[in-house]
Amino acid sequence: MSPVWQESYEAGIRPFTSPEPGEPVLSEAEAFRRAILPIRKFMADQIDLADNGDAIWMFLDYLRPPADSPRAATWVEPKSYDDVPLAALAPAYVLSELKVAFLIGFQIFLPFVIIDMVISSILISMGMMMLPPVMISLPFKLLLFVLMDGWFLTVGMLLTSVRPPL
Repeated sequence: MSPVWQESYEAGIRPFTSPEPGEPVLSEAEAFRRAILPIRKFMADQIDLADNGDAIWMFLDYLRPPADSPRAATWVEPKSYDDVPLAALAPAYVLSELKVAFLIGFQIFLPFVIIDMVISSILISMGMMMLPPVMISLPFKLLLFVLMDGWFLTVGMLLTSVRPPL
Protein backbone atom coordinates (compact mmCIF):
# COMPACT_ATOMS: atom_id res chain seq x y z
CA MET A 1 0.00 0.00 0.00
CA SER A 2 2.97 2.31 0.46
CA PRO A 3 3.20 3.36 -3.22
CA VAL A 4 -0.53 4.07 -3.31
CA TRP A 5 -0.45 6.20 -0.17
CA GLN A 6 2.68 8.00 -1.36
CA GLU A 7 1.07 8.79 -4.71
CA SER A 8 -2.09 9.95 -2.95
CA TYR A 9 -0.07 12.20 -0.67
CA GLU A 10 1.94 13.72 -3.52
CA ALA A 11 -1.12 14.23 -5.73
CA GLY A 12 -3.50 15.83 -3.27
CA ILE A 13 -2.43 16.18 0.35
CA ARG A 14 0.99 17.79 -0.03
CA PRO A 15 -0.19 20.43 -2.56
CA PHE A 16 -3.07 21.25 -0.20
CA THR A 17 -1.15 21.39 3.09
CA SER A 18 2.20 22.79 1.91
CA PRO A 19 2.23 23.88 -1.73
CA GLU A 20 5.55 24.52 -3.46
CA PRO A 21 6.39 28.15 -4.29
CA GLY A 22 4.45 29.13 -7.40
CA GLU A 23 2.14 26.13 -7.13
CA PRO A 24 -1.57 27.06 -6.97
CA VAL A 25 -3.34 26.45 -3.66
CA LEU A 26 -5.87 23.67 -3.98
CA SER A 27 -9.38 23.78 -2.61
CA GLU A 28 -10.44 21.04 -0.22
CA ALA A 29 -12.63 19.44 -2.87
CA GLU A 30 -9.86 19.44 -5.49
CA ALA A 31 -7.31 18.10 -2.99
CA PHE A 32 -9.69 15.29 -2.06
CA ARG A 33 -10.41 14.49 -5.71
CA ARG A 34 -6.68 14.29 -6.50
CA ALA A 35 -5.83 12.33 -3.36
CA ILE A 36 -8.58 9.76 -3.85
CA LEU A 37 -7.71 8.93 -7.49
CA PRO A 38 -4.81 6.53 -6.69
CA ILE A 39 -6.86 4.91 -3.93
CA ARG A 40 -9.84 4.47 -6.27
CA LYS A 41 -7.57 2.90 -8.89
CA PHE A 42 -6.12 0.54 -6.28
CA MET A 43 -9.59 -0.49 -5.07
CA ALA A 44 -10.82 -1.06 -8.63
CA ASP A 45 -7.72 -3.11 -9.50
CA GLN A 46 -8.16 -5.26 -6.38
CA ILE A 47 -11.81 -5.87 -7.20
CA ASP A 48 -10.80 -6.91 -10.72
CA LEU A 49 -8.00 -9.18 -9.49
CA ALA A 50 -10.39 -10.98 -7.15
CA ASP A 51 -13.01 -11.14 -9.92
CA ASN A 52 -15.61 -9.44 -7.72
CA GLY A 53 -16.96 -6.87 -10.16
CA ASP A 54 -20.51 -7.96 -9.42
CA ALA A 55 -20.23 -6.38 -5.98
CA ILE A 56 -19.91 -2.93 -7.58
CA TRP A 57 -23.09 -3.43 -9.60
CA MET A 58 -24.91 -4.68 -6.50
CA PHE A 59 -24.06 -1.47 -4.62
CA LEU A 60 -24.85 0.65 -7.69
CA ASP A 61 -28.32 -0.92 -7.86
CA TYR A 62 -28.79 0.11 -4.24
CA LEU A 63 -27.66 3.70 -4.98
CA ARG A 64 -29.82 4.04 -8.11
CA PRO A 65 -32.75 6.39 -7.40
CA PRO A 66 -36.32 5.11 -7.88
CA ALA A 67 -37.64 5.56 -11.41
CA ASP A 68 -40.33 8.06 -10.39
CA SER A 69 -38.02 10.33 -8.36
CA PRO A 70 -36.57 13.66 -9.57
CA ARG A 71 -33.01 12.30 -9.22
CA ALA A 72 -33.77 9.48 -11.67
CA ALA A 73 -33.79 11.94 -14.57
CA THR A 74 -30.18 12.94 -13.90
CA TRP A 75 -28.88 9.43 -13.07
CA VAL A 76 -26.16 8.30 -15.44
CA GLU A 77 -25.12 4.65 -15.50
CA PRO A 78 -21.34 4.36 -14.93
CA LYS A 79 -19.39 3.12 -17.94
CA SER A 80 -16.13 2.36 -16.11
CA TYR A 81 -14.76 2.15 -12.59
CA ASP A 82 -13.72 5.81 -12.86
CA ASP A 83 -17.40 6.80 -13.05
CA VAL A 84 -18.52 4.65 -10.11
CA PRO A 85 -19.33 6.75 -7.02
CA LEU A 86 -17.08 6.20 -4.02
CA ALA A 87 -20.20 5.21 -2.03
CA ALA A 88 -20.39 2.06 -4.21
CA LEU A 89 -16.68 1.45 -4.85
CA ALA A 90 -15.53 1.49 -1.21
CA PRO A 91 -18.05 -1.08 0.14
CA ALA A 92 -17.50 -3.24 -2.96
CA TYR A 93 -13.76 -3.19 -2.18
CA VAL A 94 -14.39 -4.16 1.45
CA LEU A 95 -16.68 -6.98 0.35
CA SER A 96 -14.07 -8.16 -2.15
CA GLU A 97 -11.32 -8.18 0.49
CA LEU A 98 -13.58 -10.06 2.91
CA LYS A 99 -14.14 -12.68 0.24
CA VAL A 100 -10.38 -13.02 -0.35
CA ALA A 101 -9.72 -13.22 3.41
CA PHE A 102 -12.38 -15.92 3.75
CA LEU A 103 -10.77 -17.95 0.97
CA ILE A 104 -7.34 -17.64 2.59
CA GLY A 105 -8.80 -18.69 5.95
CA PHE A 106 -10.57 -21.65 4.36
CA GLN A 107 -7.35 -22.80 2.67
CA ILE A 108 -5.63 -22.75 6.05
CA PHE A 109 -8.55 -24.31 7.96
CA LEU A 110 -9.31 -27.21 5.60
CA PRO A 111 -6.13 -29.27 6.27
CA PHE A 112 -6.67 -28.84 10.01
CA VAL A 113 -10.22 -30.15 9.76
CA ILE A 114 -8.98 -33.15 7.81
CA ILE A 115 -6.38 -33.87 10.50
CA ASP A 116 -9.11 -33.63 13.19
CA MET A 117 -11.35 -36.05 11.27
CA VAL A 118 -8.54 -38.58 10.71
CA ILE A 119 -7.40 -38.46 14.34
CA SER A 120 -11.00 -38.77 15.59
CA SER A 121 -11.65 -41.73 13.30
CA ILE A 122 -8.48 -43.48 14.45
CA LEU A 123 -9.27 -42.90 18.14
CA ILE A 124 -12.87 -44.09 17.75
CA SER A 125 -11.79 -47.19 15.83
CA MET A 126 -9.31 -48.00 18.62
CA GLY A 127 -12.07 -47.60 21.21
CA MET A 128 -10.52 -44.54 22.86
CA MET A 129 -13.70 -42.51 23.08
CA MET A 130 -12.79 -40.78 26.33
CA LEU A 131 -9.54 -39.32 24.98
CA PRO A 132 -10.16 -35.88 23.48
CA PRO A 133 -9.03 -35.89 19.82
CA VAL A 134 -7.70 -32.35 20.22
CA MET A 135 -4.97 -33.58 22.57
CA ILE A 136 -3.64 -35.82 19.80
CA SER A 137 -4.39 -33.65 16.75
CA LEU A 138 -2.94 -30.36 18.02
CA PRO A 139 0.70 -31.50 17.80
CA PHE A 140 0.03 -32.86 14.32
CA LYS A 141 -1.53 -29.55 13.25
CA LEU A 142 1.46 -27.60 14.59
CA LEU A 143 3.85 -30.01 12.91
CA LEU A 144 2.00 -29.67 9.60
CA PHE A 145 2.00 -25.88 9.88
CA VAL A 146 5.74 -25.81 10.59
CA LEU A 147 6.64 -28.37 7.90
CA MET A 148 4.55 -26.55 5.28
CA ASP A 149 6.15 -23.26 6.35
CA GLY A 150 2.68 -21.97 7.18
CA TRP A 151 3.63 -18.39 8.02
CA PHE A 152 5.46 -18.03 4.71
CA LEU A 153 2.46 -19.40 2.82
CA THR A 154 0.01 -17.22 4.74
CA VAL A 155 1.99 -14.02 4.21
CA GLY A 156 2.58 -15.03 0.59
CA MET A 157 -1.17 -15.41 0.02
CA LEU A 158 -1.78 -12.00 1.62
CA LEU A 159 0.86 -10.32 -0.52
CA THR A 160 -0.43 -12.02 -3.65
CA SER A 161 -3.92 -10.73 -2.88
CA VAL A 162 -2.71 -7.11 -2.95
CA ARG A 163 -0.14 -7.36 -5.73
CA PRO A 164 -0.54 -4.54 -8.23
CA PRO A 165 -1.34 -5.71 -11.74
CA LEU A 166 1.67 -5.93 -14.03
